Amino acid sequence: MPYQKAINMLQGGAVMAECGPMRLVISAFVGKVPQPEMSKRAAEEAFKYLEQVAHLRNLLGRRCTEIPENLEDSLAVKMIRSVLTVGDQDLTPMAAVAGTIADAVADFLVNRGMTRVVVNNGGDVAVRLLGDASVTVGIRHKVDKQEISNVIALDSRSPSWGVTTSGLGGRSLTRGVASASTVIAETASMADAAATAIANASFVEDEQVIQRPAEQIDPETDIAGLPVTVKIGPLSEETKAMAVSKAMERAEQLIEKDFILGAYVAVQGKVAITSFFKGRLAE
Repeated sequence: MPYQKAINMLQGGAVMAECGPMRLVISAFVGKVPQPEMSKRAAEEAFKYLEQVAHLRNLLGRRCTEIPENLEDSLAVKMIRSVLTVGDQDLTPMAAVAGTIADAVADFLVNRGMTRVVVNNGGDVAVRLLGDASVTVGIRHKVDKQEISNVIALDSRSPSWGVTTSGLGGRSLTRGVASASTVIAETASMADAAATAIANASFVEDEQVIQRPAEQIDPETDIAGLPVTVKIGPLSEETKAMAVSKAMERAEQLIEKDFILGAYVAVQGKVAITSFFKGRLAE
């Protein structure tokens, strides 16, 4: 059954586009002038992107070892490439879906003359900045809470940014214990896949950590057969430190390979931040 689609205007000229599991908030500017009509056009494109992904769901919901030679869909190729780059065999291309759609919407707008674009796909954010444009992006220490714990500043020294978050309580299942794993990369697609991998790396064996097979939580999951975290009781300081350390080790591996720029990891209030990320924290 087709999803119901809705486009609504928000304060400040932003647009919200909703279709099934997708909820995008799109902001587009030329200079300092908002462009709501262009954001509405981008929302219509977003629906098409979601349909493209849905059409290839059987392929994108399976683990891939390479990009199929006959695959012409650019979104699917980008999702597969991002996951293959991260290199976690447990991930399917769906680990990059939200960020990839956010990127596509942002690029649609930049290609039509927008100089400042922010596309927030349920917490996975694609940013495009030209000229002297800049933005700030709020960071949450718990992916399932709205409270902002930090703010990072992005500017046009890079025209393309992706800031995405994964963790327990988010829209997707997680194998780790991180309450938030936030990644900055040059694209939201890469950041999305990396944030998932880093959150998964935070897993620690502990009696307070309850896991179940993924298919018991979501019969349509793309990671059937793998255990996912469903609940975490209070962890000791030592256990939290271990979880954060494991996640940050994975993040540093991805940074060393120039796949991502920085990461922020939180486990029940225990936080670690990479140097690039720390340097972007707004006062």
